[in-house]
Amino acid sequence: MAIFFFLVGMEIKHEIRHGELADMRRAALPIVAALGGMIVPVMPYVLLNHGHDGQQGWGIPMATDIAFSLGVLGMVKGITPELKIFLLTLAIADDICAIAVIAIFYSSSLDGGVLFAGLLLLGLIAILQRLGISQPVLYFVLGLGVWVAILRSGIHATIAGVILGFMVPTTAPFSLQEFQEIGSTMVTRFRKAQDEGDEKTAKNLLGSFEALVQSTESVSERLTRRLNDWVSFLILPLFALANAGVTFSGEIARGLLTSRVAWGVLLGLIAGKPLGIICFSMFAVRWNVAQLPNGVSWQQIGSVAVLAGIGFTVSIFISSLAFQTDPYLSEAKTAVLAASVMSGVVCYLILKSQGGAHRVTTDDPH
Repeated sequence: MAIFFFLVGMEIKHEIRHGELADMRRAALPIVAALGGMIVPVMPYVLLNHGHDGQQGWGIPMATDIAFSLGVLGMVKGITPELKIFLLTLAIADDICAIAVIAIFYSSSLDGGVLFAGLLLLGLIAILQRLGISQPVLYFVLGLGVWVAILRSGIHATIAGVILGFMVPTTAPFSLQEFQEIGSTMVTRFRKAQDEGDEKTAKNLLGSFEALVQSTESVSERLTRRLNDWVSFLILPLFALANAGVTFSGEIARGLLTSRVAWGVLLGLIAGKPLGIICFSMFAVRWNVAQLPNGVSWQQIGSVAVLAGIGFTVSIFISSLAFQTDPYLSEAKTAVLAASVMSGVVCYLILKSQGGAHRVTTDDPH
């Protein structure tokens, strides 16, 4: 999961520097919506579990799973890019808050000495970056040391992944314009070497081409591309297999019907999430803090708000941090899975009906 959060950290930094979070006017609505989608779901959980053994699981219904929510949205044809951007920005802002919750509320007591050692290693990484040293093996060893230090300090080790992800450069040494100018000159030199039969110069230029291409892509983009498939098809499935398993039986099913933890998670994700996102979004627009994206209606915002109830990966992860043993852990996981499935199915059906109505309207000349 530290690798997963390392990827999340790079994606968040990229969005802050170059993406939707770089323009606060465009990012204001999904950020405010994400805030509502984290505050309101906590309320039903706390109301049901305050003073009971399961009260420490209050952070479970706060999370939104980026991959699964975007996957469901991608299954519906005719979705505007603005709506996808809204959901992506909302989920990223949600992840930032979830990371803060894990770091502050779901970490054990701190060991100051080990934490200081980890900070020194982070400082060393920053110095090496400033000096322009680019040795992947060196950064891997130092990053591994940071992960161990954070783990032993009492802060949850996934936070090390986020911090290291934020330290990866998101700006390439050369811009696309510079690539075009330098590349054109190199192509001319390559052709001349070929025409003159200078094979040695031509091969040297091929190496220069490779270096130029790598320098036109930021380190974060390159790492994201290389890690994305590993995270999507290996790390997250392994995490799901190891942590999402629940045992179903008649006795367990009856227990879920009276479980404060299960109902708190269900109500938080299914009702609290959409209610918080919609209400906070409406307040933000009404008070001129933000505005609706072009081509996006309140019906579509409501559909995405329902979709945000897919907590899955991060919610299950927080469940394992909040509850170490059954029955609360199984109850929380089952509720997360049920809420995620229901949220995804309901949103898909709503968006399909809205999309169909929109196509009929636009196709009808009258």
